[in-house]
Amino acid sequence: MPTKAVTDASFQSDVLESDKPVLVDFWADWCGPCKMIAPALEEISDELADRVTIAKVDIMENTDIAAQMGVQSIPLMVLFKDGKPAAQKLGAAPKGALKAWLESEL
Repeated sequence: MPTKAVTDASFQSDVLESDKPVLVDFWADWCGPCKMIAPALEEISDELADRVTIAKVDIMENTDIAAQMGVQSIPLMVLFKDGKPAAQKLGAAPKGALKAWLESEL
C-alpha cells in the first residue's frame, strides 16, 4: 500500500481517528534527507500494510498541523496509536533501521 498524503484538513480522520497505528512522516520538498528516506518508507508501507499506515505531511503546505505538533526539524516521524503520539524518530536512517524501529514500537 503506498504512503498516504495527509493534509491539515484530513489529519483528524486519517491519523487521529485511524483504527490502526499511523506513522506520520513530516517532510518538505527542499529537504534532502526527507527525499532519501521516501523510497524506504514506500517499501515499508507495502511490507507492513496490515499493521500500520504510513502517512506523509508536507510541512510547507500544511503549516497548521506542523505547528500543532511542534515540528522544528525534519524528517520527523511520529507514530500515532489510538490517536496519540506514541513514539518519534528524528532524522534520516537506512531502511533496515527505520523498519526495525517501527516494528519495535508497534
